[in-house]
Amino acid sequence: MSLALDPAAQDLLFREAHTANTFTDEPVSEEQVQAIYDLVKFGPTAFNQSPLRIVLVRSDDARARLVSHMAEGNQPKTSTAPLVAILAADNEFHEELPALFPVFPQAKDAFFSERPVRETSATLNAALQAAYFIIGVRAAGLAAGPMTGFDAAGIEKEFLDGDHSVLMVVNIGKPGEDAWFPRLPRLAYDEVIETV
Repeated sequence: MSLALDPAAQDLLFREAHTANTFTDEPVSEEQVQAIYDLVKFGPTAFNQSPLRIVLVRSDDARARLVSHMAEGNQPKTSTAPLVAILAADNEFHEELPALFPVFPQAKDAFFSERPVRETSATLNAALQAAYFIIGVRAAGLAAGPMTGFDAAGIEKEFLDGDHSVLMVVNIGKPGEDAWFPRLPRLAYDEVIETV
């Protein structure tokens, strides 16, 4: 059975896509970021909670502050990527639920009145949205370099407030010279899928 998505698009989004480690100096425009968001915002989350929040790091000052919290191996590429996005989970996402889930506005209090419940749900659903975001970056013809090697407490103190938890940092841009490491193995279908 073939997929409905064109093979070239399949390659762009999945088969040929890699985590980029170097980038050209071609800027990433606000219009490109808007187009990415306008596409990926339609990805599903539980109760349509949409807890992902994105901080775009563009200024030299903000870049220097962010790089100081990155793991040593991630500092050079974060220093030189045209755009860096901090992807975070909003642990107070429930405040938006009456507008985002109008079919049951009481969900805000019925399911998410406790902070630990919100944090668990926000982390899961924002991580799902982060995956959509990476695919959206690829759909824009750009490369993404997602990273989790950083001082989370430092980034949260520097760029977020107590209601947001950093999930990952993503370098974004056109891939540069030697941008890709070799493709690593993947599990086969029968290693992952079980029919019962």
